[in-house]
Amino acid sequence: MKEKILSLLNEKTYVSGEEISQQLGVSRTAIWKQMKALVAEGYTFDAVTRKGYRIVSRPDTLKSYDIWPYLTTSFLGRHIHDYEVVSSTQFVAHEYANKEAPEGTLIVADAQQQGRGRLARPWQSKQGVGISMSLLLRPQIEPQRAPQLTLLAAVAVVRAIEQVSGLSCDIKWPNDILYKGKKLVGILTEMAADPDWVKYVIVGMGVNCHHEREDFADGLADVATSIQLETGKRISRANLVAATINEFEWLYEAYVEEGFMAIKPLWEARAISLHTYVHVRTSRETLHGYALGITDDGRLRVRDEGGDIHLVYSADIELDTTR
Repeated sequence: MKEKILSLLNEKTYVSGEEISQQLGVSRTAIWKQMKALVAEGYTFDAVTRKGYRIVSRPDTLKSYDIWPYLTTSFLGRHIHDYEVVSSTQFVAHEYANKEAPEGTLIVADAQQQGRGRLARPWQSKQGVGISMSLLLRPQIEPQRAPQLTLLAAVAVVRAIEQVSGLSCDIKWPNDILYKGKKLVGILTEMAADPDWVKYVIVGMGVNCHHEREDFADGLADVATSIQLETGKRISRANLVAATINEFEWLYEAYVEEGFMAIKPLWEARAISLHTYVHVRTSRETLHGYALGITDDGRLRVRDEGGDIHLVYSADIELDTTR
């Protein structure tokens, strides 16, 4: 019932207890009990005789009912499963996908115990300071096109971060979001597929929101940052989750209708790994050369020192600004 009460209330207008009672079909005493429970969770309300209730402030939590008021989507994020702590939102999302959860199902956690990035690298997920979320997609595409959704996710995240925090971030191919050269967001895309067709794709996104320097262990403070460290302010994590999904939906709809060419110019406008000397490390080799751009299907074009052109689907890249 708490979710339904919050869906009727907002920060701008008062809603009477009688109206809430009629809308939900419960007694005003039942409503009062739920309001009391919400206060215990950190919500504050203004209650005025003959006017009703108005939300004054919300806690910085990642419950589904914290996210829904900010959502403007038609299908992405309309099924949200929220957790305090999980092993990994990716693991949970795969479980839901295999149980035929609908496209757009969103898994959100306040913390992860086994968060990971590309190449099984650990991703720090301390409770209460970041966002860990995984989005289930069921695109009708060939498996080789799935990496394009990582680039789409990067565009969605940087646009959402700018809306909510004002920070204008950079994209480093293929899956890092940076601010002033330090990592702010990591993206991990995984899929299940037949030889010729994708069954589903899970796009995982981890965002550093309220981290302080000491929250980054093992020297990560030199290479990672957070929204709070850069702005000096705490943002609403629920708002940022919703903004990301709002951006993701229209980009995804454009992608489904028009293909990657609808996303490519938006990605290139934020990319810092283009027209730069790079060191490219794939599972098979290490290349050194200039990143010329990306192809129409999202692969990185690298011209090595011998003049040969390489098309790279997935790799770690290091920018060399001394060349």
